[in-house]
Amino acid sequence: MVDPERFSDLPDYAFPRLRKLLDAHAPGGAPIAMTIGEPQHAFPDWVGEVLAENLAGFGKYPPNEGTPELLAAISGWLARRYGVDVGAERLMVLNGTREGLYNAAMALCPERKNGARPVVLTPNPFYQVYAVAALSVGAEPVYVPATVETGHLPDYAGLPADVLDRTAIAYICSPANPQGAVADEAYWRTLIGLAEKHDFRIFADECYSEIYREAAPVGVLEVAAKMGADPERIVAFHSLSKRSNLPGLRSGFVAAGPHATLLMRQLRNYAGAPLPLPLQRVAEKVWADEAHVEENRGLYRQKYAVADQVLDGVPGYAPPPAGFFLWLPVEDGETATLRLWRETGVRVLPGAYLSRDTSAGNPGTGYIRVAMVAPTQEMQRGLTLLRDCLYG
Repeated sequence: MVDPERFSDLPDYAFPRLRKLLDAHAPGGAPIAMTIGEPQHAFPDWVGEVLAENLAGFGKYPPNEGTPELLAAISGWLARRYGVDVGAERLMVLNGTREGLYNAAMALCPERKNGARPVVLTPNPFYQVYAVAALSVGAEPVYVPATVETGHLPDYAGLPADVLDRTAIAYICSPANPQGAVADEAYWRTLIGLAEKHDFRIFADECYSEIYREAAPVGVLEVAAKMGADPERIVAFHSLSKRSNLPGLRSGFVAAGPHATLLMRQLRNYAGAPLPLPLQRVAEKVWADEAHVEENRGLYRQKYAVADQVLDGVPGYAPPPAGFFLWLPVEDGETATLRLWRETGVRVLPGAYLSRDTSAGNPGTGYIRVAMVAPTQEMQRGLTLLRDCLYG
């Protein structure tokens, strides 16, 4: 059999790659997991009750785009959070936003752009589904550095005009995974202006939007509305995984223009995996409740304070304004990760596993990503061990 070539140069996914690096070595202490961004805070205690009340829904095929009640709950949340009016015709419920980030490219990326192979812009480092989506649709992924020099956000405006003219999709994550950088209104205005000038769509991954220190991050939908931009330019993704500590619920949504939404719904009619009805009933209530979100945000603010205290004085430490990752500079990410595991039992992720090699190098090589998801005392112990091992 002949294997497809389009995925032949993909590296191992980050976590199998990490296991290959570490699992042959004994930990130097009681293991502390600070790798995967899996929230450990409690989700709302009434989730189980709502699920139990709706168990009969497992005996029905769920609506593909989402129940009317769930779409209304999401629309209401967007109005409260961003002050925008996004009706049900512009929304689709997702079985986790990774599904949406992938399938939106399948539904919306053209085969040709201005007579040439289309380009998909991706920040570097980035959430790895962006690259696989680009390859799946036959586009050319262009990895744009998101480094200290660019404020940890990609400088798409600095790309050559011929690249922008071939661009069909620009992925952007704000707050950023892994650095926690936040796109402000000026950044969004510049990117939306580029999209209108060069005729491409912005895929805005805003899954960390509800975890922040002080001011709530501005959203792409609200900036686009202020500008009077074409709603077909914007495809925004949100999730309950981080906002509500429900990664296993696999519940998110995509908001886009009416035409883009029709195309995404049409693809899902053939190839999608709609969210089971009982889980949609849970999501209806979760999107409508903010009390648990505020409580969760308070817990992360405590963790920000702990990280700032423990890592005060560490060269290059930059307190993240949002999200729950620390992006810590080291000489070499793999070397530091292995040393940390063998000497302390603290498990982190090399930054290069979230990046791609380019002609300018790999912007993640000199970093490790640390997830602040463990209970606060355990996180404090892990950060202290990390500091003393790598920076002492």
